[in-house]
Amino acid sequence: MGDWDPAGAAATRRRRATLTAGRTASLQPVNGRAPTACESSVTANVCANDGQRRRDRSVETVRPKTRSEKKKQRRNDLAERMSCHKTQESLLTSTSGFNNYRGVLNWCVVMLVLSNARLFLENLLKYGVLVDPVQVISLFLNDPYSWPAACLVIVSNVFIVVALYTERQLSKGSFSELVGFLVHCINFALMLTFPAAVVLLVPSVTPVGGAFVLGTYTILFLKLYSYKDVNLWCRELSTVKAKKLARSLSCPSVQTLNGGDSKVCYPGNLTIRDMYYFVFAPTLCYELNFPRSPKIRMHFLLRRLSEMLFFIQLLVGLTQQWMIPIIQSSMKPLEDMDLSRMTERLLRLAVPNHLLWLLFFYWFFHSSMNFTAELLRFGDRQFYKDWWNSETVTYFWQNWNIPVHKWCLRHFYKPLLRRGFSKIISQSAVFFLSAFFHEYLVSVPLRMFRLWAFTGMMAQLPFAWFVGYFLRGNYGNAAVWMSLIIGQPFAVLMYVHDYYVLNYGEEAQ
Repeated sequence: MGDWDPAGAAATRRRRATLTAGRTASLQPVNGRAPTACESSVTANVCANDGQRRRDRSVETVRPKTRSEKKKQRRNDLAERMSCHKTQESLLTSTSGFNNYRGVLNWCVVMLVLSNARLFLENLLKYGVLVDPVQVISLFLNDPYSWPAACLVIVSNVFIVVALYTERQLSKGSFSELVGFLVHCINFALMLTFPAAVVLLVPSVTPVGGAFVLGTYTILFLKLYSYKDVNLWCRELSTVKAKKLARSLSCPSVQTLNGGDSKVCYPGNLTIRDMYYFVFAPTLCYELNFPRSPKIRMHFLLRRLSEMLFFIQLLVGLTQQWMIPIIQSSMKPLEDMDLSRMTERLLRLAVPNHLLWLLFFYWFFHSSMNFTAELLRFGDRQFYKDWWNSETVTYFWQNWNIPVHKWCLRHFYKPLLRRGFSKIISQSAVFFLSAFFHEYLVSVPLRMFRLWAFTGMMAQLPFAWFVGYFLRGNYGNAAVWMSLIIGQPFAVLMYVHDYYVLNYGEEAQ
């Protein structure tokens, strides 16, 4: 053994005790929590490096700038003070790329509200309060002992049952395709002529009741036509599959839809329940299996119901308070054929008429159809698209009324193309059909035929060609809005004027 050094051993023990105390302190909880990464002895070197970097940065920040850096900064400051222009376009120039006009839109809304508020106050001061809901109810109850409009709606069930019975006989082979086609044609012809004859011949049918009845029968006509076509396609498909020894007639196997309902195959769809679901569904195109929503949302349903009640009252109130006084004051210029005053009165009527048309669009296509769809769990809620952004007339007619557009495309336009007709002839035929129904829904209830609606609808063809070829972008959109404000709503106003002149001209004098 060598010589033992007591002083060296004591120093060694002191170093070991210091290291142990440091490790123990690093592992102790701080304020009741576990030690952090920097508090742990494992990461002590990392924390030391971080501290060194912070000290280096603090030294760099307090380092004084050199003379060259100071001169460069002074030159930059002088250049900035001396130069304040650069190459750029004005915001209202089309090449500037600026497109945020939210403030201008808000200004337009404020000016529109203020101008209509002035007209509203002027109307109240001149005519007083003219809103009378009882008068509106009396239009439907003009003859409470017969109620021809309500009776006509009830009679429409006969045409529904005839269409269903015909399709059942065709599915069983009891009717040939020719016999079934003839029965459907007779049924469709009576659906259009019978209610029109009653409206024209029965004096107790009011114009409002007549328009409601003919609108109901027109919708039913389009629905049953689609019902006939789809079942015919199913029979054709079943014939093809029978030749190929397919197991199912119209679908390979029983499947389940998204809502949990079983998928129906032809001829299992020919039931009373399926027929009346389609009759009340917010669509004109029939399918064997409609998309279904999983459940009824009561909050959404009540919200749409409240909108329906509010907007129908608003429509009636604005018509009585705003439209009727202007129409009554326009009789004299029409009788005297004063062109300047006629133009002024008709332009005055264009604005309230357009406002009522917009309110009616929201009430019918958004509130009412969504209410019906939610009640029936009908899944397809695309009843309209962004027609307000239309840059062509064609885009507007394709997107403002999606159910009618789908029907025309599926059951009229494409069949014409498949039979060899050109696109121009097919489009003209679609506009002709639409013009016929517009005239049918206006002239028959008013019991007079002026062809304003038919002419206005057919005029959309050359107007659509003109806008499509010569106007683009915002100019095309402005042209579409102008056609909505003074176009077809203007033709409806002409009917209202003629009706008042023919029926109440002598009373006004």
